[in-house]
Amino acid sequence: MSEGDRPPPTPPNPADCPVVYPWDRGASVAEVQELLCGHGFQGIRIDGDYGSKTERAVKLYQKRHGLRIDGVVGPETWASLRSTIKPGSRLLQMGLVGSDVMELQGLLRVCGYDVRRDGYFGEKTRAAIRTFQRQHQLRPDGTVNPMIWTLLRGRKSISPIPSTRTPKQKSRFKFFY
Repeated sequence: MSEGDRPPPTPPNPADCPVVYPWDRGASVAEVQELLCGHGFQGIRIDGDYGSKTERAVKLYQKRHGLRIDGVVGPETWASLRSTIKPGSRLLQMGLVGSDVMELQGLLRVCGYDVRRDGYFGEKTRAAIRTFQRQHQLRPDGTVNPMIWTLLRGRKSISPIPSTRTPKQKSRFKFFY
C-alpha cells in the first residue's frame, strides 16, 4: 500500500493518551510541560522530567479549570489542556494535538491548502506549512512560530513587539561621528 492509499492518521483521543504521574519522564511529560507553558505557566522547563514545578503547575491548572486536583494528567486534564490552548501560544510541529492546531488548519484551508481540520498536526499539515514557508521565502522546517501565525492571519507587520516610540519623539542621545 502506498502512502497516498493509506488512510490519514487519526488524532489521538485523550482517553488513549498515557496517564502522566509526578516523577514520570518522557515525551508525554514534555508535551504536558509545553501545554502548561502555552497556558501561561512560567518557570517550567520543557525537559520531559515531571518534577515539583510541573506538579505544582498541573495542580494549579486543574484547580483553575474545575478538574480533580491530584497532579495526575489523565484523560480529563489532557482534554482540557489541549482544547483550551490559545493559537500562537506555543511552537507547533508534527505530532501535536490541540485547538491551536485546529485553528492553524482552518487558516491553511482559507489560504487554499488541502488539509483536514481535525486538530492533529500530521504529515499533510506539515507539508502545507512547508509549502507556505517556501512561498514566503522562509526556511521550510514545517514548524509554526509567531511569524507564521502573523502571515497566515494576513497581517502586514511580522514584528511581534509593537513600537512604543512615536515619530515625534526624539532620542535624548546624540551621536557624533
